Amino acid sequence: MAEIVIRNLRKEFGAFTAVQGSSFTIADGEFFMLLGPSGCGKTTTLRMIAGLELPTSGKILIDGEDVSQRPASKRDIAMVFQMFALYPHMNVRRNISYPLVSQGVPRAQVQAKVAEVARILGITDILDKPVGGLSGGDRQRVALGRAIVRNPKAFMMDEPLGALDAEFREHMAEELRALHDRMGATTVYVTHDQLEAMQMGDKIVVMNHGVVEQFGTPQDIYDHPATLFVADFIGSPSMNVLRFQGAAQAGDTSVRLGDVVLTLPQLQQDPAGRDLVLGVRPEHVTLADDAAYRGCILASEYLGTSQIITLDTAHGVVKARAPSAQAVRSGDTVGLAFRADTLSLFDAGTGRALRTAANAGVFHG
Repeated sequence: MAEIVIRNLRKEFGAFTAVQGSSFTIADGEFFMLLGPSGCGKTTTLRMIAGLELPTSGKILIDGEDVSQRPASKRDIAMVFQMFALYPHMNVRRNISYPLVSQGVPRAQVQAKVAEVARILGITDILDKPVGGLSGGDRQRVALGRAIVRNPKAFMMDEPLGALDAEFREHMAEELRALHDRMGATTVYVTHDQLEAMQMGDKIVVMNHGVVEQFGTPQDIYDHPATLFVADFIGSPSMNVLRFQGAAQAGDTSVRLGDVVLTLPQLQQDPAGRDLVLGVRPEHVTLADDAAYRGCILASEYLGTSQIITLDTAHGVVKARAPSAQAVRSGDTVGLAFRADTLSLFDAGTGRALRTAANAGVFHG
């Protein structure tokens, strides 16, 4: 398998810049997610790593070797696409064996390798069936089998579960992660689904408009979003953001939200008098009668073990995740308490997070 290093990667299509100066490292054996909305540059980045697109500038190193200008056939990379890309006139066995046959691998070795891959994927019983009559899940397993049969340096997966229905997609995500763990493969996986990225990834790059917004572990990105975009994109519901005119400086351990003073980890950066945005996850908002900050309950959404309560405050709408047994009533005004160590603070102008003692060492971007 392989370590993949991306340095100042850029891709231009005429006057349009699809990827702008991306830099990050994919560790050997890592399950690495490229996450972002449509048009953010994630698939273009994947295609450049695979050699299907050549970068305008920057470098791609695989196992320390510069492959930036090499074609895909010279990179030892396997691709898995959303639409499977199987050969409809071949059965499962021939589809899986095709990469080895085309390389002139001896027949006995091909048969042994196909049998091994089929066993790993649990598709031994369908090896002689035509691919046209298979379910979406089985076709995806065949596509995976064709990718892993030749033991490449790394796997590139472009939304491989996107064509599956929601229930089976979750099941296949678990299977795919388990397969990765058994093989110890370096995998680069593109998705627009933040839940899928958080569930499967060891590391995540969040992209927007061709720019890397943040790079880190799922926990880092969820707990300490580096930008307002990441705060909004990650989480369901997303992070609450309360906009206010702040007067804060480096060393402060509180901010004033209207008439209410909120405690937060010590501020490491000076916002220089700019307007601020306070961020807090719904599960870190508690309804408390004695809390000074107030909100009016607009609605409650029942989710079984919990409920999402929507409140109107002087600085915007806030969502709180509370136990489903907690009694609430629309129209009531209640107090809202925030856990100090979970608060994020952003510069309203740039959208970048201001470092505090709680997040000083985790931001990448």
